[in-house]
Amino acid sequence: MARPSRYSPEVRERAVRLVAEQAGVHSSEWAAIRSISEKMGCTAETLRKWVRQSQVDEGKRAGLSSDDRERLKQLEREVRELKRANTILRQASAYFAQAELDRRHK
Repeated sequence: MARPSRYSPEVRERAVRLVAEQAGVHSSEWAAIRSISEKMGCTAETLRKWVRQSQVDEGKRAGLSSDDRERLKQLEREVRELKRANTILRQASAYFAQAELDRRHK
């Protein structure tokens, strides 16, 4: 299970919004990210990732949106569970087939 985030969704949204608003004031997006990350109390790399994911979610950048990423995680969990169930069924089938063979010989 994923560990809980240190930052609330409201803080993330506010930081990303501030980067978008302050992009014109700074010489580059990275400069805006660094400036705002210091004020928000997070690392510049963390804020950069939030900004990139926000851009993907808004369709401004290519990649998996947050909804798609969550759906993919759910499907991967489901596949793992089904593989585990298939393994158990295969082993049970082999066990009972062996028991049937042993019973016939006696």
